[in-house]
Amino acid sequence: MASWKRDFASGLIVLGPILITLYAIYWLYGLVSGLTPGLILDPGALKPLLPGSSAQAVQTRDQLAQFLRVIVALTVFVILTFSVGYLMRTTVGGLVERLVDNIANRVPVIRVVYNASKMAAETAFGEQESLQKPVKIETWDGLRMTAFKTGKVTSDGREVLFLPTSPNITTGYVVEVEPDEITELEEDVEDALTRVLSAGFGDANKRGMDAGVAIDVIDEARADRADGDGSADRDDRPDQVERANDD
Repeated sequence: MASWKRDFASGLIVLGPILITLYAIYWLYGLVSGLTPGLILDPGALKPLLPGSSAQAVQTRDQLAQFLRVIVALTVFVILTFSVGYLMRTTVGGLVERLVDNIANRVPVIRVVYNASKMAAETAFGEQESLQKPVKIETWDGLRMTAFKTGKVTSDGREVLFLPTSPNITTGYVVEVEPDEITELEEDVEDALTRVLSAGFGDANKRGMDAGVAIDVIDEARADRADGDGSADRDDRPDQVERANDD
């Protein structure tokens, strides 16, 4: 009983992250391939490379054309991203960004989605190191919690921090704290996120089976034998007491 539980837990710890990563890649591939138009590359153009008129040959050409369309779409996206990023460093880029912000903020529903997406992108990919600087604050007497700097300061000089919940860090609280009440941590964001995501059980310095909570499995058969021996001893005790009283 103890052996198969331990083996299953060990295999799940190893295969779980791999399967989740592969599924995320598969989902992203399906999303890009679904948005990529078929006009980019016609399967008929691959006949010189994959000749044949059988159903297998036609299916192979279709799959290869779909894969090449995804590669083309990702390449265009990367080039476009670099081009827009370079444009943002110029005066024209700043004007375009302000124009897009003004247009998006005029639409009620789009305004919320646009601002939330922009804030999330700035937090995740921003160049400011303070956006991902983990700190600790004392919320109640003697109780400290992990938070992250946002790089924002209020008008009265307080630091704006994001206090995530555990283990779901996509939710949390935005708090304003005095700078002298913030404890700087000598750790990077990965260590702090590991502690929050694992609900305090994870260890960023360990990986694989050494991380997290130790799995203690009790051998039920051995426990039953121990209970049986204990009950037998307890059953013998009344006889021993009676014999002692007779003496």
